[in-house]
Amino acid sequence: MTPTLPTGCVIAVLGAESTGKTELATALVQRLRERGMPTTMVGEYLREWCEREGRTPRPDEQQAIADEQTRRINAAAVTGVVVADTTAVMTAVYSELLFDDRSLYADALAAQRRCAITLLTALDIPWVADGLQRDGPHVREPVDAMVRSALTSASCAFAVVHGTGAERLASAWNAINAIAGGEGRARARGRSDAKPASWSWPCEKCSDPECEHRLFTDLIGRRE
Repeated sequence: MTPTLPTGCVIAVLGAESTGKTELATALVQRLRERGMPTTMVGEYLREWCEREGRTPRPDEQQAIADEQTRRINAAAVTGVVVADTTAVMTAVYSELLFDDRSLYADALAAQRRCAITLLTALDIPWVADGLQRDGPHVREPVDAMVRSALTSASCAFAVVHGTGAERLASAWNAINAIAGGEGRARARGRSDAKPASWSWPCEKCSDPECEHRLFTDLIGRRE
């Protein structure tokens, strides 16, 4: 039986450049849809902007790009589950890295805290040139460190996703189940503010669609 899920659950995929965010987000959308969950993917607005303008943005254009990314995620969340291929946090990080501008963090992190799940792609796949917004492999480690620092300082929980191809998807899916399952077990113990002790998911049926439906229904229902 296919459940009717509440709207508004956002799964955010963050990470330094060329770490497989788009590939992972696309795979997650496909799997969620296969499980009968109405899911929308919100792509990276910066890529669209660079392709349209034929250049990278100036410092004064960063805020509008971050705001549009958040607006698109919020609009998509009205009709179902959303997988976001980056959020305004990444724009804020690059604004600090390239322009020494930290002014975008407040709004970006406020929006990030509204995401149900945040996945951070690890630096374990090769860097590949792709479009105007890529700065080079040398920026991946500093960007990764800045993203982790920003999320941690704002108390935004996140799971790091490793591996390639099917292994990376399995890592992300396991993390999603861990977060959903951990929060559900915490509420059952009367600890609604508790967090899962780790990102591992002990359920032997984590690929069981009924199990997955229950976990997502439970997770999203908490945010209605």
